[in-house]
Amino acid sequence: MEIEIISFGQITEFINNQKIEADGITDTDAFSKYIENRFPALKNLKYKLALNKNIVQHNTEITNQATIAIMPPFSGG
Repeated sequence: MEIEIISFGQITEFINNQKIEADGITDTDAFSKYIENRFPALKNLKYKLALNKNIVQHNTEITNQATIAIMPPFSGG
């Protein structure tokens, strides 16, 4: 499965925007485990995922050629 990763804020220091081939990743929980194993510094940070431009609130299915953004905490106002 091809997944495009986009990172923001301090996360860009160790995860560059890239496309990965990741078999066996079918949902956002599995993706989080995969990405934290690949980039251990992420384990110590709070972050949100957005799947195809939608912020993920719960475990969500990932389809081929998905785009996942990894974002540090943010606030608006």
